[in-house]
Amino acid sequence: MSAGFEKAEAAYQEFLDIEKQLSDPATQSNQNLARRLGRRYAALGQVVSAYKAWKKLDEDRKAALELAEVDDEFKAEAEAIVPKLNAAREKLEEVLLPRDEDDSRDIVMEIKAGAGGDEAALFSADLLRMYMKYADSKGWKSEILHESWNDVGGYKDVSCAFRNPKSQFPPEEGVWANLKYEGGVHRVQRVPVTESQGRIHTSASGVYVYPEADEDEGEIEIDQNDLKIDVFRASGPGGQCVNTTDSAVRITHIPTGIVVSMQNEKNQIQNRAAAMKVLKSRLIQKQKEEEQAKNSEMRLSQVRTADRSERIRTYNFPENRIADHRTGYKAYNLDQVMDGALQPIVDSCIETDKQHRLQQK
Repeated sequence: MSAGFEKAEAAYQEFLDIEKQLSDPATQSNQNLARRLGRRYAALGQVVSAYKAWKKLDEDRKAALELAEVDDEFKAEAEAIVPKLNAAREKLEEVLLPRDEDDSRDIVMEIKAGAGGDEAALFSADLLRMYMKYADSKGWKSEILHESWNDVGGYKDVSCAFRNPKSQFPPEEGVWANLKYEGGVHRVQRVPVTESQGRIHTSASGVYVYPEADEDEGEIEIDQNDLKIDVFRASGPGGQCVNTTDSAVRITHIPTGIVVSMQNEKNQIQNRAAAMKVLKSRLIQKQKEEEQAKNSEMRLSQVRTADRSERIRTYNFPENRIADHRTGYKAYNLDQVMDGALQPIVDSCIETDKQHRLQQK
């Protein structure tokens, strides 16, 4: 057995071990543990399935070759198995490629208006709607965590959680697996509603995506002395006050300068808890990106880099054109994309990432 397939056997044994743990009532009583094990179990399931398929074909071919020594008819049967065996080997090698361990995680997405003033804020609202429509098509749940409006009904900044409600699913169905490529600068070219001369303006919004931390995530410790916590009154569109008490919370992590605001929960305690969860997600992601940047053997994907200022996509409304600058994807169905038909673009990112990982194998 090759070294790669030894990894498959090890994965199979881990799969069986997790299966036992998941059947233990003590595991099921700990929701966070059960969720983490469930993610790993689903990820290993792909390897186990491919490994079993390859192993059965390999055993069938060996059996046919043994029988061919006494009956020539079995020689043709052994030869017929070879193409299937080669295909099964390729599939197994593919699923054995190192996979992003966060693929099965839910995410927190932040969208911030950039250059372009009111038009950038309106575009930020359009982007959020696009992602929420996409999430609906995938059967995911969306929850707005924080929103800061401007005077024309757009978002200065908005945070939203996207979650897969299933307890177990293949990694490729994870929210992070699909939306991790969205981080970067999204540029829009269109005629603003306020433009009387019909001139096309270029604006931009920044999208930031983080795997959502588990409730009992132990990857990082936050020193309370490193936090500056402010409370204020929540507000709605146009600055209208929607709360008569100081329930909104803003947490600043002093060492990194990361700021998280939360106002959509009913009280200060809930907003603080939600803000801390988002802060932890951002700090964990920052830590991982720094480690990857230092370690040449853990290169970031070509389509998902640590450079959050990278322009990744252009939305050209006059031409109804969408273009991804990392993968070369281009289509003239922007109206459909803005209504949630994002999967072909996501697939182009996934395929580019896969080819990059195959080259690095």
